[in-house]
Amino acid sequence: MSRSAELFGSRWGLVLATLGMAVGTGNIWRFPRIAATNGGGSFLVAWVVFLLLWSVPLMIVEFSFGKRARKGVIGAFVAHGGPGMAWMGAWAALCASAIGAYYAVVSGWCLRYLAAAVTGGLRGEGAGEALWRSFNSTPAAMITQVLALGICVSVVWFGVRGIERVAKVLIPTLFVLVVVLALRAVTLPGAVKGLEFLFTIDWQLLAEPTIWLQALTQNAWDTGAGWGLIVTYAIYMRMREDVSLNAFLIGFGNNSVSLLAGIMVLCTVFAINPQAQSEIVGAGNEGLTFIWMPALFDAMPGGGFFMVLFFLALSFAAITSLISMLELATRVLIDLGLRRKPALLGFAAVALLAGVPSALKLEVFQNQDWVWGVGLMVSGLFFAIAAARYGLERLRTEVVNGDGCDLPIGRWWVVLVGIVVPIEAVVLIVWWLVAAYRDDPANWLAPFDTYNVGTVLWQWAAALLVLGLANRWLARRTLKEAGR
Repeated sequence: MSRSAELFGSRWGLVLATLGMAVGTGNIWRFPRIAATNGGGSFLVAWVVFLLLWSVPLMIVEFSFGKRARKGVIGAFVAHGGPGMAWMGAWAALCASAIGAYYAVVSGWCLRYLAAAVTGGLRGEGAGEALWRSFNSTPAAMITQVLALGICVSVVWFGVRGIERVAKVLIPTLFVLVVVLALRAVTLPGAVKGLEFLFTIDWQLLAEPTIWLQALTQNAWDTGAGWGLIVTYAIYMRMREDVSLNAFLIGFGNNSVSLLAGIMVLCTVFAINPQAQSEIVGAGNEGLTFIWMPALFDAMPGGGFFMVLFFLALSFAAITSLISMLELATRVLIDLGLRRKPALLGFAAVALLAGVPSALKLEVFQNQDWVWGVGLMVSGLFFAIAAARYGLERLRTEVVNGDGCDLPIGRWWVVLVGIVVPIEAVVLIVWWLVAAYRDDPANWLAPFDTYNVGTVLWQWAAALLVLGLANRWLARRTLKEAGR
């Protein structure tokens, strides 16, 4: 317990830090695009359903694991599933760490565009696109990658108290910024069409499986459930603190930001340039955020000011999420015997080197996002398996409904984690891989294509082989440190 003695100063600090982990660029740049291309209001119905059927149940598992084990994700799997499951925890740690490497690049993009918005570099026709073309996949993107990593390292350096202090400033500010941007968007002439599009439900569309699968995917990717990040922050929660209520607060708080971002983007699109709707929603995450949004703000009265607010909010979301990924990897290394500062600097160096290819070539970034984004669904499956191995009813009565419980959870949670979540994970994994195969059946096993099945399977196979061989050492080392 000596290595876990540091705690969040308050429940408010824990909630804000965990919200910072959950709220990322995916809320602001992916959600509006996915909602717009999958039926608007019909998508929202499925999206809320899977918040309750995937995200919240897995968040409860993660909070329980961290609170009970007081170890990072590998140690939590060993504590609940036994030494033979250390490799599963390592898989979750690997996915989050690999994402952290290229997420530092994304955070750097956000900082660069924030600087350009402040200096007026995004004003004028085509300015956003021109900056994107001259900046993306160049050494300049490495510089902003280093800057983003440096900011986050300076926070994680001071441990949980540093994370808490930063979260108490950035997260309330982020919420205020998103609310202001959404209010500005809905007051634009013609914005009501965007609201109608986003909130009008076509019940017939709910018969389309794709809408449900996209809604489940969005929950899997933007809430942070099943990543191991919540386990990491839950290590520092007080013993007499609630698990289930925190999970609901984080889930609904995260999705509220996504909904506000959807209002902001779609109302702006319909008000400023409704003819560009199909081009914008089909532009991809990077195109929507760094090409189309500057153009839309530039055409808006007072758009320069609101453009700064937009990229400030995006930068805050990126930085707070990257902080959690650095803390996860640092905590795993601490559990394996390193001190905080050497562990943090060591991982930051690895993340920097691993992220350089993504900074220098957009296709590498897209490949890594594809490989490890789908890998997160495997992580969610592993959490459900480990919880079942420990005993879901036992976990529910001893931890979820144990000391400090404010919101008792019934046996429905056991059914969701034991049956529904594994089915959801398998369906998602198969669906994404089958879709990739259909897009390129001739080269489906090629290891170096950007978006095919082979690149996923080869990289996963290499990772799983290494983790499987290292399982005994990982378990033994983690247990040794726990015994100190």
